[in-house]
Amino acid sequence: MAVEIALLGEVSARVDGHTLELGPGRQRCVLAALAVEVNRTVPVSRLTERVWGSEPPPTSRSTLHSYLSRLRQAFGGAVTLAHRRNGYALEADEFSVDLQRFRKLHEEARALSDDEAVARTLTEALRLWRGEPLTGIGGEWADLTRDRLAAERTAAELDLVDVRLRLGHGPELVAQTSARATTSPFDERLAAQHMRALAQAGRIADALDRFRATRTLLVRELGTEPGAQLRALHEELLLGDQPTAAVPRQLPSAPAQFAGRHQDLAELDDAMRTAGIATITGAGGMGKTWLALRWAHDNAHRFPDGQLFVDLRGFSPDETPMEPDVAIRGFLHALGLDAHSVPPDPHARVALFHSVTAKRRLLLVVDNAADAAQVVPVLPGGDTCRVLVTSRNRLPDLVTAHGARAIGLEVLADADASTLLAGRIGATRLNAEPLAVARLIDLCGGLPLALSIVGARILTEPDLSLAAIARQLEELGLGALDADPSVSVPVVLSWSYRALTAGQKEMFSLLGSAPGEDAGLDAAASLAGLSIQDARVALRALEQASLVSVGSGFRVRMHDLVRAYAAGQDVADRDGALLRLVDHHVHTAHAHDRLIDPHRPLIGLGDAAPGTRITPAAGRAGALAWFDAERDTCRAVQQAAAAHGWNDRVVLLARVSHAYHQLRGHLDDELAMWQTALDAAEDPVERVVAHRIMGSSLAQVQRYDEARHHLVLALALAEQTGEARQIADAHGALTWLWASRSEFGKAFFHARAALPYYEQTGNQVQIALAHNNIGSCAAEAGDTAAGRESSTKALRLLHDLGDRQGEAAALDTLALIEHQDGDHARAITLYEQALALYRAEDDDYTTATVLTSLGHPHLALGHPDRAAQVWREALGMLELQGREDEAGRLREQLAAVARE
Repeated sequence: MAVEIALLGEVSARVDGHTLELGPGRQRCVLAALAVEVNRTVPVSRLTERVWGSEPPPTSRSTLHSYLSRLRQAFGGAVTLAHRRNGYALEADEFSVDLQRFRKLHEEARALSDDEAVARTLTEALRLWRGEPLTGIGGEWADLTRDRLAAERTAAELDLVDVRLRLGHGPELVAQTSARATTSPFDERLAAQHMRALAQAGRIADALDRFRATRTLLVRELGTEPGAQLRALHEELLLGDQPTAAVPRQLPSAPAQFAGRHQDLAELDDAMRTAGIATITGAGGMGKTWLALRWAHDNAHRFPDGQLFVDLRGFSPDETPMEPDVAIRGFLHALGLDAHSVPPDPHARVALFHSVTAKRRLLLVVDNAADAAQVVPVLPGGDTCRVLVTSRNRLPDLVTAHGARAIGLEVLADADASTLLAGRIGATRLNAEPLAVARLIDLCGGLPLALSIVGARILTEPDLSLAAIARQLEELGLGALDADPSVSVPVVLSWSYRALTAGQKEMFSLLGSAPGEDAGLDAAASLAGLSIQDARVALRALEQASLVSVGSGFRVRMHDLVRAYAAGQDVADRDGALLRLVDHHVHTAHAHDRLIDPHRPLIGLGDAAPGTRITPAAGRAGALAWFDAERDTCRAVQQAAAAHGWNDRVVLLARVSHAYHQLRGHLDDELAMWQTALDAAEDPVERVVAHRIMGSSLAQVQRYDEARHHLVLALALAEQTGEARQIADAHGALTWLWASRSEFGKAFFHARAALPYYEQTGNQVQIALAHNNIGSCAAEAGDTAAGRESSTKALRLLHDLGDRQGEAAALDTLALIEHQDGDHARAITLYEQALALYRAEDDDYTTATVLTSLGHPHLALGHPDRAAQVWREALGMLELQGREDEAGRLREQLAAVARE
């Protein structure tokens, strides 16, 4: 039998998922007193002292025996409460007690050397905490034990902050470290953590101010200087060697074959030193990206805070250029900000990007910009960053308005072109036929892309002379192209294409029309209907021929000129190949979605097209990583499916991406994919789902009128279908919409209306959450008795189901009710329990909301300092998340407290 004994919160126990009735407080205290020393003998005298204090009543021993007997009955043999010579012992699996599991995980974390593993282990340990330990029992022993356990928890939390700072998560930790440092101003470890977080957020001046304030306090109050570690950190900041935030290393690999461009590289050196922004312009295939990456890799050491890279796809043959806001969100994520820290408003995102990059030494490489309007929003704040931009168009607005230095690329000089070829085919073969080499360079027009492709093809023809190869190219009509060197690329490609095997030709051609800027190995295998191994061999051959590049994670991409040529080649059943690619994304995303949100109802899938390869899921982290890598491609695949009329797959792609978008906060992707799904949806239930999620997502970005239109329509359509789950979900979405607008009467109506439909479905999690929605709306509408009854029922159900997020929501509701009824101390306890659960789930967004609520009962109890403390922590989080309206209201409350 599976036994769980919980001490890190309310004292409770479960056997095989069923909660046990443990009796009154002292009986629970007996269990806790034994569980803290599981499998060890606790003398009777110590046991009675823990339960009754230093002066137990005469009947304590007989009562103790009675308590033990009742506990044995409650556990039904799942554990043994053994009577030993000198006392009693709880005999059970040590890790059935959450306290012991917490201590073991904390110990394991300290033994690990990999910071990512340490962070995961500590997070898992802290998730075991559900609030104040030993809740439900009193007495001196319980109070002392609570203090000791709280210290253990704090130690683990501080260890987690340390490792997260080492991983560069400082911007997310500013508010948390500020609150701790303010509460314990003499603690130098807390001061150092706050300084590091500020430094990683680019706020060096604030970090130095924190040191000065700490030093002044220590000298004035204790007569001592800060310790060696804090002084060393201060010196690092003064010298500009500040601890970095998440240090992005986004540069693609340096070009393997690079020759010449010495003057251009020197111009870039001067431009970066004097102007800070440089534009590299020239025709397609001229080597703009190669030059930018060569300079970036050669100078990466000058940018200790990282290098950012984005392809704006300004000239992609099959895609629209990337919106600048998409690039900014990607940069913010790379710089360590999670989804909840990124504000929903695009202007606020730009401001946050400027703030985060100010005073950091970053390099931004912005590739393939269509025009200056695409580039200006992604320019960083401050003057410590440098920006490299490539484009086929001249960008005069960047030069005139932002002082960029323009560098125009020309074709390679003959000597440099010869060096590039030699790097491909070897100096011996090159020097053997100098005239033929000169002719090949002329035929390629000095274009690096064409030269690279020709060099790769020469390697496959070891017995053919260079002169014969030049004649082949002339026979293809290349000799008359001197006026426009860029025209050499398709001719060179046609010559290289002829040398491919049939299977390689098919893969090459299909990749040319594949949606998205790149493709993973499994996706490419699905596209071509090959095994993973055969696909890998084919792609390596294309890479060897310089027709594709293979990057990290075996992601394959093509130069846009090569893609345009490939898409124009004949191939059998291109639509069948695309269907396999679409099914790869649908079925792989579905498998990964189940790991991200296992509580969601199952989504029915048909069979994938024969030959489809499905990427296996590798845990929740692996699922998120897959979605991160495929994010842009999934949208492009959905668009391709819509263009072909595969409407069921269009809707499925939106549904299986929903949980990921919500978790990451990619609401623009969510809205775009659901609009496409709504346009394609034919089944009535699919239309209900599409309208409901469109409405909910619109409400999240404060487009309330549009949200209401979609949600009312979703409810009407759901009622037409008669499906209980759809009707319930539509009412639930309307509950949230009206509650978010403080119209609690309307919210209460929809919350009550949803419950009977959820009960018809039998989904216990949704039933419990519906009860909490009713409780929350009732309380907000003033009926606290009804609210308490519903939310207490919800809390019990959600606790038994193990839904931590739902349990936290129920605790939050009950805290509000207690505050409204005047039991402010109880409200504080419940809010703190909810906070513990939200923090354990890394839900910073709701944590900020609950902290805001927590200040009110503190104020009601006459503790304005404590209210101001939690509000300051909340304010830091709200500002970081871009929730300016809420932050403004909180500033007013803080100002009012200060005046009083």
